[in-house]
Amino acid sequence: MNIIVWAAAIVSTVVLYSWYATIVKRRNRVAEALAGIDVQLTQRHDLIPNLLAIARKFMEHERALLDEVAALRSKATSFANTTDPAAMAGKFAAEGQLTAGLGRLFAVAENYPSLKSDGPMIEAQRGYQEVETNIAAARRFYNAAVGSLNNAIQIFPGPLLASLAGVAKPPPFFEATAAAREAVDAGQLLS
Repeated sequence: MNIIVWAAAIVSTVVLYSWYATIVKRRNRVAEALAGIDVQLTQRHDLIPNLLAIARKFMEHERALLDEVAALRSKATSFANTTDPAAMAGKFAAEGQLTAGLGRLFAVAENYPSLKSDGPMIEAQRGYQEVETNIAAARRFYNAAVGSLNNAIQIFPGPLLASLAGVAKPPPFFEATAAAREAVDAGQLLS
């Protein structure tokens, strides 16, 4: 009888430790994915001043838009290296606002033929598109890591071990902004 009790205790300990280790690995994968997003966002933040400098040469009448994008960049960079789940939601919201502001900037830039054909602006837009593609991939990796972590902490015995593994509150998923979910009106883009 003692052997059965000891065997059950050993098996339970191994299972609990294994689940704990799984939660820690997945928590670390989320942190790694968030760091990957930060790297890509830093590249975008570094590119924005160049875009604004080039656009200012041609878009004097759009000073308010240029200043707005610069302010949105400052707001977004203030969330650098945050890992707090509540702060991450604010970070994602600020980045969404910055993306929308840059979208408006590029849409307005279409009305300036000299800007559209400017070599440095064309290169800056290509660089921006490449960075945005990398950000999208990093966000997909992050969301997959968050989903995996959430599964580990929600399936028994995960709820018992989550706080021990340093996951008191699960991190948020990256979600598209309301503006990004809206249907595209091609008529507005063509006019």
